[in-house]
Amino acid sequence: MDWTEAEYARIKHLLPRQRGNVVIENITFLRALQYIAENGCKWRALPSHFGKWYTIYQRFRRWIDKGIFDRIEEYLQKQVIDRVKLTSLALDSTYIKVHPNGHGAPKKKGHSQLAKVAAVERRKSTRS
Repeated sequence: MDWTEAEYARIKHLLPRQRGNVVIENITFLRALQYIAENGCKWRALPSHFGKWYTIYQRFRRWIDKGIFDRIEEYLQKQVIDRVKLTSLALDSTYIKVHPNGHGAPKKKGHSQLAKVAAVERRKSTRS
């Protein structure tokens, strides 16, 4: 799926005005973000026809900090264009790394009991 001009026109008034010698248009920027989301690629793997990956990343961070995406979501919710209610969340365990001690397995008691038995045996052998 690609952003159409009609879809872009709906939110264009919510986007920051581009000033100076901006190389990447907002619609190209949105298409780059969509590409990253759909393909799950890293910023550096973004195809060059979208522009420099670092420029896209910097604009993304600025828009996050300014709340641009929140503003777009609120507008789309009010216009009943995007009706989404998050009711559940699923996490893939391959992305959450847990230390082996964090699994809740019972602790091994064999080592401490062996040490106690060895200490008692040493005491017995030194008494005779």
